[in-house]
Amino acid sequence: MHSNPLTRRAALLGLTALLASTAAPSAAAAGELDGEEVRRIPTDRRVAALTFNAAWNEDGLADVLATLRGHRAPATFFVTGEFAEAHPQALRDITAAGHGIGNHSHTHPHFRDITLREAEQEMDRADRAIRTGSGAAPAPFFRFPYSEVTEQGIAAANARGWTNVEFTLDTKGYLGTEGGMTVKEAVSRVADTLTPGQIVQMHVGTQNTGADVIDALALPDIIALLHSEGYEITDLRTALPGPGR
Repeated sequence: MHSNPLTRRAALLGLTALLASTAAPSAAAAGELDGEEVRRIPTDRRVAALTFNAAWNEDGLADVLATLRGHRAPATFFVTGEFAEAHPQALRDITAAGHGIGNHSHTHPHFRDITLREAEQEMDRADRAIRTGSGAAPAPFFRFPYSEVTEQGIAAANARGWTNVEFTLDTKGYLGTEGGMTVKEAVSRVADTLTPGQIVQMHVGTQNTGADVIDALALPDIIALLHSEGYEITDLRTALPGPGR
């Protein structure tokens, strides 16, 4: 997305207004970040947000939740609808621990290859699955699969009252040891890019069941790193401006 930011924002806001009439009845009013691709929290303070995607298995979730609980650290989990349907207890565990659950589409498609209607269906199916699985209202966030952001996708998410939240840095832990990733490298990737408002992307599972979940193993060291640099771990639900936040 390399168009003029002001022109792109105006176009997105216009498309958001057009889509609002077809959005879910509970969609909130347009927020301050409508039309935006959020890759860091807009702040100069030393705060960072921890986020986890869930589209495969839940192999590392118990360890992730235990580490977060031990450090009293909040996080946001972006789950697919298919994950929600396959692992409803995982969603209930996340909700019971006080963390937010955002929408990561239903089937994890390439949004650049689907129509607007298909994008809306992906969002809405996932929303229903998350609500059913967790028994709670999701956090008002949408994250694109593969971080393949599209203007029509942002507008559709905004029309549903959701902010598009991507990431400043991906640890690449999802590659696993078979992909050449190590715990040390995952932590180093956070350290090398640390900046106020950083949003860190990790994953709770792996593409191969039974493999090491690098991000679960690296999380204690990532939290220790953030604290050693004077960073507070913040909750996206309160850190980002928008409806109800």
